[in-house]
Amino acid sequence: MSKQDSSFFVRRLHSLLGVVPLGVFLVQHLIINNFATRGPEAFNTAAGFMGNLPFVLVLETFVIYLPILFHGIYGVYIAFTAKNNVGRYGTYRNWMFLIQRITGIIAFVFIAIHVYQTRFQVLLGAEVNFDMMADILGSPFWFVFYVVGVLAVVFHFANGLWSFMITWGITQSPKSQQIMSYVAIIVFVIVGFIGVQTLFAFI
Repeated sequence: MSKQDSSFFVRRLHSLLGVVPLGVFLVQHLIINNFATRGPEAFNTAAGFMGNLPFVLVLETFVIYLPILFHGIYGVYIAFTAKNNVGRYGTYRNWMFLIQRITGIIAFVFIAIHVYQTRFQVLLGAEVNFDMMADILGSPFWFVFYVVGVLAVVFHFANGLWSFMITWGITQSPKSQQIMSYVAIIVFVIVGFIGVQTLFAFI
């Protein structure tokens, strides 16, 4: 396999993992967390169900953590090697390209800290429940950090759908790409609202 073919394959894999399984997990994770809007008991029940799934550690490792590591590390590489030209060509797509890279870095840092504050604490004997998140988000710093982090992750996913559709040859015409731009905006607004609404529920 040539270097060009290898790069093409890696970029396609990077794009695919960003939607499946990571994008699917993101939406599912935010919907489960949104049970917090119904009160501590509802959230604890939903979180407990997800935490007690059979082979949960294996599922988390191969469906979440390893894909996140690959997608995140390669994404950071792309972010720092990509040529951004918004200064010369300030088009909508060029700005989206730049913001995609910025939100990718923010998302990677946010997810690492979020995993440390939640799943890593489970290894130390803690329980992921409403009180844990309420304690974290009770700090104004961490609340703002989580709002920025969640919105960055959601934007990265929603805008990534647009490039995913092109990368995999689904939207080839300019019209279909324009429609997908609107779809990406709608996804960002809806999923972003769910995420931020959840954060407010904890405080």
